[in-house]
Amino acid sequence: MKILKFGGSSVANQENIQKVFQILKNQFQQEEIAVVFSALGGVTEVLLQSAHKAKEGDKSYVEEIKVLENRHYDLVRKMIPIQQQSTVLTYVKVRFNELEDLFHGIYLIKECSLKSLDYVGSFGERLSAFILAEVLKVEGLPAHFLDAREVIRTNNRYGNAKVDFPVTNDLIQDYFHQHEGLKVITGFIASTEKGETTTLGRSGSDYTAAIFASALNAECLEIWTDVSGVMTSDPRLVYSAFTIPQLTYSEAMELSHFGAKVIFPATMQPAMRKGIPIYIKNTFAPEHPGTLINNDTPSGKLIKGISSMSGISLLNIEGAGLIEVVGLSRRIFGALADAGINVVLISQASSEHSICVAIKTIEVPLAKEAIEKEFIYEIKNSEMDPVVVVSNMAVVAAVGENMKHNPGASGRMFQALGRNNVNVYAIAQGSSELNISVVVSQADLQKALNALHEAFFLSENKVLHVFLVGVGLIGKALIKMISLQRKKLQKENDLDIQIHGIANSRFMAFDEDGFDLHNCPAPEDAKGAKPMDLKKFISQMDEMNFSNTVFVDCTASQELAEIYEHVLEAKIAIVTPNKKANSSFLENYKALKKLAYKRGVKFLYETNVAAGLPVISTLQDLMLSGDKVLKIEAVLSGSMNYIFSELEKGAPFSEVVRIAKEKGYTEPDPRDDLSGMDVGRKILILGREAEQDLHFDNISIQSMVPEDCLDIENVDDFMEKLKTHDEEFAGILEEAKAKGEKLRFMATLENGKAKVGLNSLDSSHPFYTLKGSDNMILFTTERYHDYPMIIRGPGAGADVTAAGVFADVIRIGNISR
Repeated sequence: MKILKFGGSSVANQENIQKVFQILKNQFQQEEIAVVFSALGGVTEVLLQSAHKAKEGDKSYVEEIKVLENRHYDLVRKMIPIQQQSTVLTYVKVRFNELEDLFHGIYLIKECSLKSLDYVGSFGERLSAFILAEVLKVEGLPAHFLDAREVIRTNNRYGNAKVDFPVTNDLIQDYFHQHEGLKVITGFIASTEKGETTTLGRSGSDYTAAIFASALNAECLEIWTDVSGVMTSDPRLVYSAFTIPQLTYSEAMELSHFGAKVIFPATMQPAMRKGIPIYIKNTFAPEHPGTLINNDTPSGKLIKGISSMSGISLLNIEGAGLIEVVGLSRRIFGALADAGINVVLISQASSEHSICVAIKTIEVPLAKEAIEKEFIYEIKNSEMDPVVVVSNMAVVAAVGENMKHNPGASGRMFQALGRNNVNVYAIAQGSSELNISVVVSQADLQKALNALHEAFFLSENKVLHVFLVGVGLIGKALIKMISLQRKKLQKENDLDIQIHGIANSRFMAFDEDGFDLHNCPAPEDAKGAKPMDLKKFISQMDEMNFSNTVFVDCTASQELAEIYEHVLEAKIAIVTPNKKANSSFLENYKALKKLAYKRGVKFLYETNVAAGLPVISTLQDLMLSGDKVLKIEAVLSGSMNYIFSELEKGAPFSEVVRIAKEKGYTEPDPRDDLSGMDVGRKILILGREAEQDLHFDNISIQSMVPEDCLDIENVDDFMEKLKTHDEEFAGILEEAKAKGEKLRFMATLENGKAKVGLNSLDSSHPFYTLKGSDNMILFTTERYHDYPMIIRGPGAGADVTAAGVFADVIRIGNISR
């Protein structure tokens, strides 16, 4: 014997019902089964709401009941041949006539007791089970309708009646012994010894199925719903949640207590007592194995699931006069029990100075009043402080039998939460080691769940959630690189990079599931695109609340640089080629570095200097290892090196600048490069990384822009005017050639002083052989004294810069494992 139960979503309409019938036909051919049905989807809710409206004198209940009646008529007419409809339609009509009389009575006397509500609620299951039994007969199955009120006996605690199992078990066994065929049973409802209708409380239809399974010593109990089993976490909050293949009864009860809605503790108790396996299956994916709940504890993951409960508040009860007071806890929980308040979680300091309890927020006023009334004299005498309420909280629980005697679960849990800036307000763990519960801010709930889910279930595949501002040449190249390398990173580095936000100067767009990187749209073309607003972009990034978030700034915007502090404060990592933040005031630079360290997140800017070359990371490693920088010499502008390399071939200076501009080596206005300011910012950053308190004003910069060209507004006019200086630059070049030297525009830092300008170098200098747009940096240190450390390579261009940004993003993924 096997018991199957189908919920309201499974029988919500004709299409779903046909799927249910196919499952029943397949199983009926193989073994004896009985089936429990809930009311059609949404019916019970409408019945109870209509009863409330009738009680309040709102006559709209009449129309709502009429809509329900027509819905049941339509189902009969669609699924039963016209010749066989009469009996079923009559049954439906009689039930709704009863309902009309019942609601009219409630409307007249303006009263609706729990007893009346139980009777009202019973109509949904009675209608659905009767109709579906008749349809099954049409489908060729020997179905037999069973009103569970005939066999399930309870007390008269209406709304949540308690089952008399000895009597109920005998009645069920007798009934099944006397009746053959496929029993189609009403869920949710029962009756007292006097025949008065009762209901079995929350998830009553599941409970009905478990009662029958226990009474009949069934082989198993199958709960068919609209999800494929119990998930590792709430899939609405954790996008990577997946089905748990197997749970123990204890694990399932813990998960259900803290919010896993697929199954409820009361459902399992009758089956658990008999050791009957429970399967949670999906009506719409019957081939999926779902979740098995039984007594076995399979080896595997440290925890089985992470559940949560929202709408929680903390009550803090503390005071110096509470230390070593006998009976304190009894008085607190006695007062709460007398007020009918359920305590979700308890946390007590070992000093006995304070006790913290978590309750549902809706019960806070009553709970606070009950405790303060109980301790009125202690509060008056300042032995105890008034009760402090902390609202907008949520409980997160990690559940698993394998935590027993396996150290590390709590450590991993708190490390994951701390790394993602989630503050823990209270902690509870029983000696059974089955459940570790923490209270966090409601605003941090999604981040906490995702962080824990990744730590416990996806540790082999770390996910970085990227928000990218700046989708110009560098940004586009970065997206392309991520898309091309993503599968390799997942397979070989266990790293998955998803981009959830993109923006340019005009538009921004977001995607919770991550954009399709192979066909990533421009921000203005993306679904849900909005005008760019930096504050709203940062706010949306905060609200999406992902763990392991990385903010990537591929712009040269001063405005973006000014919000880095807010991003780091939110414990979000930053990767950027934007030099504005690190080349601003020294105090700002130090504050950002200190904040990143304090918040435990990475602030990476390798591409601030020499694009993708490992310049900053190398310098940082030298300093961390105790070396001291004595001198830095660097060619840091690919455009300037190209210009002076090409100048050697004999072309006029103005012509070389024009070619460099056309090839994209310079900014649209070449004066931005020729001024030397960009190189000045780069040597400033290197100086600061070398632990020197360098200010921009300390840098001597020689501009290559002739004085009479500075104030020309039009770039074309500037280029024309530059021709008048060709002889001047030719003379400088000839002078260098005469000495056997070459011109290099370079930066030097030595003895705390930095300068940027044009230098004439002989063949003994490493920069002598430098060509094209390459950069070269020489580090002379105490260790690398006689022979400086040399770093050389392409120091400009969208692709190499994007590669450096990409490397920084990957570095964050590898570091934060």
